[in-house]
Amino acid sequence: MVDTEFEGAGADVNIGIAGRSRREHGLARPRAAALPRPSRLWARLLGVLAAVGLFISVALVVPVESASVLAGPGGVLTAIGRVTAMAGTYLLLVTLLLIARIPAVEAALGQDRLVAAHRRLGPWVLGLIGVHVVAVVAGYAQQVSSGPLHELSLMVMTFPGMLMAAAGLGLLVMAAATSYRYVRRKMKYETWWAVHLYTYLAVALSVPHQILTGAPFVGRPLASAWWLTLWFSTAGAVLTYRWGLPLARSLHHRVRVAAVEEEAPGIVSVTMHGRHLDRLQASGGQFLHWRFLKRGMWWQAHPYSLSALPTANQMRITVKNLGDHSASLARLEPGTRVAIEGPYGAFTHHARHTNRVLLVAAGVGATPVRALLDDLPRHVDVVTILRGRSREDLVLHDEVAQLVDERGGTLHEVVGPRSQAPLDTPALKRLVPDVAERDVYVCGPGGFTRGLIDAVRALGVPDKHIHHEAFAF
Repeated sequence: MVDTEFEGAGADVNIGIAGRSRREHGLARPRAAALPRPSRLWARLLGVLAAVGLFISVALVVPVESASVLAGPGGVLTAIGRVTAMAGTYLLLVTLLLIARIPAVEAALGQDRLVAAHRRLGPWVLGLIGVHVVAVVAGYAQQVSSGPLHELSLMVMTFPGMLMAAAGLGLLVMAAATSYRYVRRKMKYETWWAVHLYTYLAVALSVPHQILTGAPFVGRPLASAWWLTLWFSTAGAVLTYRWGLPLARSLHHRVRVAAVEEEAPGIVSVTMHGRHLDRLQASGGQFLHWRFLKRGMWWQAHPYSLSALPTANQMRITVKNLGDHSASLARLEPGTRVAIEGPYGAFTHHARHTNRVLLVAAGVGATPVRALLDDLPRHVDVVTILRGRSREDLVLHDEVAQLVDERGGTLHEVVGPRSQAPLDTPALKRLVPDVAERDVYVCGPGGFTRGLIDAVRALGVPDKHIHHEAFAF
């Protein structure tokens, strides 16, 4: 029996669960993953190493510049072009490493922070490389007293590797243009993803002209060795962690679709079977990239959160219909093979600083929260808030309610339009008076998440106690 009043900001729910149980879902009590706690020190160390690498790379330009060279025609412009080339290309490699899915880096920062850093660096990369092209062309044109357009065509057609570099720059511009928010909203995720694959080709095409014609490398074996080490290390990380490791895991775990079940209109749970799935060491709150190997779907991978902690032979995702790929999940047939990449994400109990937590989920954001409830240690005091416009929007409500009840926690339901059932600072203060002493985990649409974070900050929750993660590009 569930006693609930839907008015104002909701009411406490003292739960004697109604609806489907864990056993009816086929979900046994999973074994908790043993992941290390994310380290802020490790994150700072990575930042320092990146800065040192940038300094060394830019410093390679110094030996080829002199007062006489700088004083000559086009000398300053050429020097600017060389410095921006080294800085821009180095940062391009960093952007690739940020999304290379390196486990230690993922654990230290979380994929949402890595993606955010990748996005912030993108305009700098394109801007620096653009300045490099303009400055070098203008500088060379001054040296030989020719027009910039004539010099540009001469460089592209006669310098070793320059034609490939020009093609690579074009691909890079195309990928950057599709990343702007307005353009991104107009594109299907599948199209955007396919365009971004060309970034790897763009990077590969730019290597020859740097080594063959770049002044910092001509006749300087140590500089060339440093630069090639950076390139091959980046390529190795991408090939290993974005392609090799996912392929090995997919072959080892042999994941197949077992069942597809509608949870609510437009929301389905996909249960999958495999072997040794508990050895993935997934934590509640994490996600994987899923590639369903059937016609029309095999070529693309999408990120979805686990909606239950994996057992030895079973795992599950719960997805809302938000596009072509998510809509097609409802039509999956049992037996469909699944390739997996992950698990990823720092939205886990390992990030908490206290033994009291507040879990807040809106709509399908309940998916990682439900898995978190599987994984939280039994001694942790839990308050959970589910938010939805209607009761049907309380995704996985019955399972969440049962898990909260099993651990003696408290569940609040906030149901109705935002104007009638707000989840703002006064409502949170009333529902969770000790919120300032808790770690807060929030998952939901972007606007909801930002509003909730502002509200708990106003109630005194430190930033390091606020946990959220957006795992899609």
